[in-house]
Amino acid sequence: MVYEGKYYGTLKTELQRIWDNHQTPVLDIDVKGAIHVQQQYTKNCLSIFIEPPSIEILKKRLESRGTETPETLQARVNKASYEISFKHHFDKVVINDNLEHACAETEAIIRQFLAL
Repeated sequence: MVYEGKYYGTLKTELQRIWDNHQTPVLDIDVKGAIHVQQQYTKNCLSIFIEPPSIEILKKRLESRGTETPETLQARVNKASYEISFKHHFDKVVINDNLEHACAETEAIIRQFLAL
């Protein structure tokens, strides 16, 4: 359960199908899911935590989108605060203070992992 009443998952068979096709699966998942995947696939896994510069900046970014109700905004900010406490479980942490820089840094990390 990622958000109250909302469950998500990744099928092991789908990951294996992708590997069998000589491709690399990419997952965009919450911290608990990421930690679980890391535990299951220690040799084939790179985990990257994308961190906002601060919770305050994250809140301002979400507010500026105009897509959140006060309740969903607070739920997302609370979840982000909680998830940041798990960042030390990840292989790499990228701070998203500048989108272009964060994308370039993430791409470099992934390219290095794939080259191994």
